[in-house]
Amino acid sequence: METSSIVSAVKIDQWQRKRQQGFKSVPDEGRTVTYLGKAFHVYPDTFWPFLDSQPLVRKLRIGAGQSVLDVGTGSGVIAVFASLGGAGRVLAVDINPAAIRSARRNARAHGVDGVMEVRRSDLFEQVGDERFDVITANLPFRNKPAPDVVAQSQWDTGFRTNTLFFEQVGAHLKPGGRIYFAHANFGEVDEVRRLARQAGMRVRRLASSVPGEGEERQFHVFLIKPAASA
Repeated sequence: METSSIVSAVKIDQWQRKRQQGFKSVPDEGRTVTYLGKAFHVYPDTFWPFLDSQPLVRKLRIGAGQSVLDVGTGSGVIAVFASLGGAGRVLAVDINPAAIRSARRNARAHGVDGVMEVRRSDLFEQVGDERFDVITANLPFRNKPAPDVVAQSQWDTGFRTNTLFFEQVGAHLKPGGRIYFAHANFGEVDEVRRLARQAGMRVRRLASSVPGEGEERQFHVFLIKPAASA
C-alpha cells in the first residue's frame, strides 16, 4: 500500500479548504502564478498551477507531431507544456467554465493556441471518437463529497470522475498509446491501481516529488498503458 499513514486527513482537509478559498478569492481580472519558470494567468474559481502536476510535467515525453489529450486541464499548464514539447495537436478539456477561460488565455500567452484547443467537457463527453497518442490527467485525488465546481478540482464525490476515466479512456488511446496520470500519497492510490487493472492496464510509478522538511505530502506521476502493449 503506497498511501502514507503519516499524512493527517484533518491537516489535508484544512489545507485543501484553504486552497479552495484562495481559488475563489482571486480578483475578477485574475492573477498570475509562476510555474516551472513560466507565467500562467488564472481567473477566479480556477485550480492554480501547483506542485501536484510537476512530476508529470517533468517526465512528460511527447514525440514530434504526436497528439495529446489533457483531461482536467485546469489553467492549462500540462497542455501548454505538451504543446511546447513538440505535440502536433493538443486537446485540453475541463468541466469548469473558469478553467476553460484560464486555459485559453494561457494558450494564447504562450503562443500555442494554433496547436492547443480548449474545450469544455465532462471527461470525454465532448471528445467524440478521436484517439490520441498520449493522454494526461490530473484528476481530484480524494474520494470526498465536493459541494461545488471549485471543490471538484480536489475532491471526487464517490470517486465518480476517476472511475469513469478508467472505464472510458481506452476508447481514446491510439494503438501503443500511453497515459501520464498524476496522483498523491494522500489520495486513493490503491483504488487508482485497481481501476487501471480492471480496465486492462498496467501501472508504473515514474517519479515522485520529494517532500521538504516537515512536509508529508508527496505527489506522483504514473505511466499507464494497456497491458497488451506494456
